[in-house]
Formats: sequence, C-alpha cells, structure tokens
Amino acid sequence: MTVSSFRDRHAVITGAGSGIGRALALALARQGARLALSDIALAGLAETATAARTLGAVVRADRLDVSDRAAFEAYAQAVIADGPPVDLVINNAGVALLGDIAEVGYPDMEWLMGINFWGVVHGSKAFLPHMLARGQGGIVNLSSLFGLIGMAGNGPYCATKFAVRGFTETLRQEVEPRGLYIGCVHPGGVKTAIAASARVARLPRGAASLDDVARSFDRIARTTPDQAAAIILAGIARRKPRIVVGKDAKFLSRLQRLFPAGYARLLTRLGVLGKRSDQRPQGDTRGA
Repeated sequence: MTVSSFRDRHAVITGAGSGIGRALALALARQGARLALSDIALAGLAETATAARTLGAVVRADRLDVSDRAAFEAYAQAVIADGPPVDLVINNAGVALLGDIAEVGYPDMEWLMGINFWGVVHGSKAFLPHMLARGQGGIVNLSSLFGLIGMAGNGPYCATKFAVRGFTETLRQEVEPRGLYIGCVHPGGVKTAIAASARVARLPRGAASLDDVARSFDRIARTTPDQAAAIILAGIARRKPRIVVGKDAKFLSRLQRLFPAGYARLLTRLGVLGKRSDQRPQGDTRGA
C-alpha cells in the first residue's frame, strides 16, 4: 500500500467511536477510503460515522462487542457481503485496568483479556480467510508501549498487550509469504479517554480518584489522536511490521532493547516507577 492507495480501499476499524479509532476513521475518510466502523458505544460511533460521511466517505457503522466471537464472525460476514473486498482491518478496540496483579480479580482480568486480546484474535481470524483467498490485504493490531515494557500497577494490561504483540508477530511470519501485510502498533501516551474509563483495583500513587488518574495521564500524554493516526497510516503505507507511536514510546522501547533486564531499575531511578497508592477507588469506577 501507499498513502494514495487508501482511496477506494475498504477499511474496517474497531473501537472507532473515540480516540485513535475515530482519528483513523476520519483520516481514511479524507483520503477517500470506504469504512466499516464499529464500537460498543453507539453515541460515539454515530458521531464518528457522521463526521466521516461529511468528509465524503461511504460508511457502515455497527455496534460490536469485540470479545464476542460469534458476534464478530457474523459482523465480518456481513461486512464482506455488504461491500467490496476488505483491504484493511485495524483491530483498535481496547480498554485499561489499573492495579497490582495480586489485587486484581479474575473477572476484571477476564474482561480485559476478552477485549484487548481476544478482540484482536477475533478480528484477525474473522477476516483472514477472505484476505488469504484473495492473496492481498492488511491486518493491523493495536498493542501498546506496554507491549514492549512491563510497568508496575499495569500487569494485566501489559499481559494483554504483550499477547497482542506475540500473536501479531507470529501471524506475520505465517501469512506475509502469502501476500498479506501484518502490522503491530505500539502507542505511547496518546490523549484519549482510555484512562478515564479504566477499571481500577488500586489507584496509582498520588491519585485520590480515577479523575486524578485521567488528569495525570492527560498531562503526560504528548501525542494527539490525529498525530497517532497519521503515524499509523504512514507506517501501513510503508508496510512497516512495527509502528511505534510517540517520542515516549520510542525512547522507552530503545531503553528496553539496551537494558532488557535492567530497564525497570532505571525507570525507578527516573521516578517513572514507584510505590502504589494504599487507596482503593470509591464507588464503581469501571468503564464499559
């Protein structure tokens, strides 16, 4: 693919109702792509679809729980039947879960794994037969900076994103010789609502509420969704296997490569890692 080749391409994006997903949808709409958008949140999805149509794109919009395998399979078949062949699938939908591994309950971990990991598996496998039959197309999966480094207080989240990375890198080895492009995206801090909608077992140090967490994340997140989308689409156009988004992600990924066993100690000295808070969240702070 080249950037110009996004025109008239049929692109599928999950988690398109906000954040990076919305920015990707609108960037592709500006470039003349046809879009199949999904999200579990209908209000945000409708806003994205309306904005993309205003830009001239042909848009299909569907509510989708990416953790539901049967629903995803049915969705993929409907998208394939509804339009021209699918050229690009971006498995973007994701959620966050904060807390030490010892304190996070199994139900929350299963919820997280269902969306962040199984959502990527479902989206990849649902469209793979269609693409393999044609011998062309691309699948791009959203991992994270935390799919490259571990981070205390984010263990379950890191586990899902490391899993996405391993799944995607292996998938690339298996299907790229058959004509497909497979990319894995590792964003650093991007100004989205993921922190504000996180589930929380224990708050990070210095935070009295989830609102504090969201404000802190917003202060350190240096990349906008539009900037992230531009980097991701440029990487796809160049068929890059790994797309690292943001100066923070690039710096910390290099640090991990230089000090694979010692980067955590360095991050502690820099004050990036520290003790967890003794406070648990008040009330129900879980995102949908």
